[in-house]
Amino acid sequence: MPAPRISALDLDRRSLLAAGAAVVAAASARAQDAPRPGDVFADGAAFDRTKLVDFTRDLARRPYSAPNPALPEGLTNLSFEQYVGIRPRRERAVWGEQPRGFILEPLHRGFIFQAPVALSVIEGGVVRRLVYSAGRYDFGRLPAPAASVGDIGFSGFRVLSTAGEGPAREIAVFQGASFLRAIAKWQSFGVISRALALKTADPRGEEFPFFRAFWIEQPSRDDVLVVHALLDSESVAGVFTFTLRVGDLALIDTEATIFPRVALDNFGIAGMQGTYLYGWSDKRAIDDYRPQVHEVGGLQMVTASGEWLWRPVANPKALQVSAFIGENPRGFGFLMRDRDFQSFQDMDQRFEARPSLWMEPIGDWGAGVLQLVEIPSDNEIHDNIIAQWRPKEPLVAGAEFNFAYRQHWCWAPPERPDVATVAGMRVGRAGSTRRRRFVVDFTGEKLAALPQGDITPALWASNNGVQGVRIFPITDGRPFRVAFDLDTGNESLIELRLALMNDKTPVSETWLYRWTP
Repeated sequence: MPAPRISALDLDRRSLLAAGAAVVAAASARAQDAPRPGDVFADGAAFDRTKLVDFTRDLARRPYSAPNPALPEGLTNLSFEQYVGIRPRRERAVWGEQPRGFILEPLHRGFIFQAPVALSVIEGGVVRRLVYSAGRYDFGRLPAPAASVGDIGFSGFRVLSTAGEGPAREIAVFQGASFLRAIAKWQSFGVISRALALKTADPRGEEFPFFRAFWIEQPSRDDVLVVHALLDSESVAGVFTFTLRVGDLALIDTEATIFPRVALDNFGIAGMQGTYLYGWSDKRAIDDYRPQVHEVGGLQMVTASGEWLWRPVANPKALQVSAFIGENPRGFGFLMRDRDFQSFQDMDQRFEARPSLWMEPIGDWGAGVLQLVEIPSDNEIHDNIIAQWRPKEPLVAGAEFNFAYRQHWCWAPPERPDVATVAGMRVGRAGSTRRRRFVVDFTGEKLAALPQGDITPALWASNNGVQGVRIFPITDGRPFRVAFDLDTGNESLIELRLALMNDKTPVSETWLYRWTP
């Protein structure tokens, strides 16, 4: 199944459908009362991250106890329309009347977000538990729950920034499994960050750890917010600390400590997921007025040696799993390079305004692979493209694993290739059913400055089926184009690799592509 996704400010069906499925499945595995934040910090106690880590280490030594997903009568089996009709009242938001740079809106439980999440704020170093109250919400056409329902918790929370002029703007959402979404200024929500992935694309089935509790520090300045989270699942418990820095883009420093309950041989960190239905190169026979439908254009990577790689993503007919980089990546992420509305023609989804997400590892990550999973999809509601760093060494039960990275939610990554980049590609039939024509365009100032006759394409295909390679130099503002045919023969999968060279020196990033019928 395609990975789940979560909601934005105005929850729409494409962004909600399956988002909480992981939480529902986890919560219904064994519906018992979960450890409460009071087990770590009593209301009014001083917050100490070291104590939270110690609690989590002890939690991992105990059998997993799933949270109780039961909801009061009137809130069970909510439809999509009923759930999105429940909206937080801005006047009841946390820090809503205080000039602290941020506002928190606790999100209601219901629909597919059934597992309870505990929320606390840390003010003056002291923990204050947020208690559920129906008065925090406008229930639309639903009757408000009676006061007797008690404290049923929340499903997550939304972060808004009040820094600068104008109204508060939404910048991040923590809701569903271990998911996080954020945006830069003037963007709309898109790709999702995954704090921890377990058994992705595994025949045994994927496991979704989820955040059981959050502690949010009262900000001391108007552009920095610190969030601590307790993560839990059948296989692992962990602590994540997110430091959000808000400006024209959103930076989120992530520090994590996880404690496996069992041996983990398939886990991913610094993960992300997003939607790719079709693009210029693979529209197929989809009956849709829009030229493209996707919020992920490709996966960019930079290796420890400094090589820049660009892998356009695809919506395959069968599950595809790829692996790149051998150790210590300098950075990777899902990018949107096409920012032209004319390329999407969707006034509702605004794909051209979706964020790029760039992961910058902190410290030595050692050996491993950057795993890309492409899942067949026939609907844009699914997050069918997943990427994550998968460490080579498995984790043993009872071990402690620490890692850190910075998330850049941006229009373009802060570190960019100093060589030409791929501006686009097209693929189509070339005379016969076994022959495909590829067109790959490159752009870059340094490329334009080189003598065109000194640029040669270095092209490789795993089946040696490349024919008729041609180059079209930059003219009248048009990009540098490489065109070639590929005789696919009887192959069901062909790997392609292309870079522009000036003698033996690369003058472009390396374009990677996997062809399948």
